[in-house]
Amino acid sequence: MAERLRAFRLRGCGSPQKFGVAAGSLRGLLRKGCRLLQVPLAGSRLCLCEDGTELSESYFHTLPPQTELVLLGPGETWQGCASDIERFLAASCTQSRAVVEAAQKLLSDERAPRRQKLLADLIHNLSENILAEDKEDDKKWFEARDAYKSIVDLMSDKLKSVKYNGCYFDRREEEAVRLCTMEGWFSCQGPFDRDDCPCKHSINPYSNRESRILFSTWNLDHIIEKKRAVVPELAEAVKTRDGREVNWEYFYQLLFTVDNLKLVHIACHKKTNHNLSCDKTKIYRKRKQNHKIS
Repeated sequence: MAERLRAFRLRGCGSPQKFGVAAGSLRGLLRKGCRLLQVPLAGSRLCLCEDGTELSESYFHTLPPQTELVLLGPGETWQGCASDIERFLAASCTQSRAVVEAAQKLLSDERAPRRQKLLADLIHNLSENILAEDKEDDKKWFEARDAYKSIVDLMSDKLKSVKYNGCYFDRREEEAVRLCTMEGWFSCQGPFDRDDCPCKHSINPYSNRESRILFSTWNLDHIIEKKRAVVPELAEAVKTRDGREVNWEYFYQLLFTVDNLKLVHIACHKKTNHNLSCDKTKIYRKRKQNHKIS
């Protein structure tokens, strides 16, 4: 059966001139494009003009007609195709946004109906169950519940203010903030009980769509475990605070930041009990001492 032809807009690297080319397969389109633009077939490839995503045969068949593509000859890169700085910056923003949005899902509750729900919702639900275990004193219980909700609200506001820590996955951020190289390469940080990855796992979700999909299988693993240690400790701190102020920012760091999170390949995400606990000296804020003036 003959392949159904679809029309695409094609241009060469560094050239603003576009040509209409029809093909029914990636190989067929590449062959026609190389012949039209007089580029060697060996070592050439096709990418989306919008963000540089390299095409595979399966991805090719998902593209709508008239998609704008760029033909890269041997040794050419998509970055070198930008006709002006505005085009490059616009595409870079599109590409970075796709990676950041995909990576932010690692911070969301995967069991929730909507993956974009904040982890704060999970904390709230778990803690409600813990607080509900002790309801002998209704007044005390309601006070603890309200205090806990207040802490969850503070965490949620903090997350929103830092855009859910998407900076960790944005290659445009400063080196001290991001978890990747300037080119977009992420390296597995190894299991919770090791300082490095024994298998040297790495991935670049900026390189193509398939890598972005594969990157969604990586995890942000809590060194001090969220369910076994951090959440129960926070709930207990609220119940037994006895006038003291819970240091919610310490728990925020444990739950949402790289102070307690490691980016790991799925093979390095150990599900065993970590047997680690929170720092008891950081659970409550230290009281400010008033110095008398003699």
